[in-house]
Amino acid sequence: MSDRLMMTILDEIDVADVRRQARDFALALGFRSAASYRLATAVSELAHNLHFHAYPGGSIRLSRLAEDDRIGIEIVALDAGPGIPDLGLAMRDGYSTNRGLGAGLPGVLRLADDFAIESETGTGTRVTATFWRP
Repeated sequence: MSDRLMMTILDEIDVADVRRQARDFALALGFRSAASYRLATAVSELAHNLHFHAYPGGSIRLSRLAEDDRIGIEIVALDAGPGIPDLGLAMRDGYSTNRGLGAGLPGVLRLADDFAIESETGTGTRVTATFWRP
């Protein structure tokens, strides 16, 4: 098994595919079923954001982490889209610019053990979420 998985997200089939691959990646690293689904849900939310907000899409990278006695997975969602003008607003439950539920980024924040987001209007967005194996 590789220590890294990278996928370009251009359409909805890519969203479904990266979700499945993320779950399999987590299971291969010894994550239990529930933890692997939690990670896959976060990946799915980030991939949906890439598909809907970042023309022509972006990428999701999963990397194996080993720190002290812990094993984890770092997810990086990266795009060169329009950026997020107001990160504070984007991180509020219920806020959406595309008629969605507005649960994506706040949901990833809640699911992840560590979370960071950087965005610059006109340049793009980078979201990093880390999940440690329970």
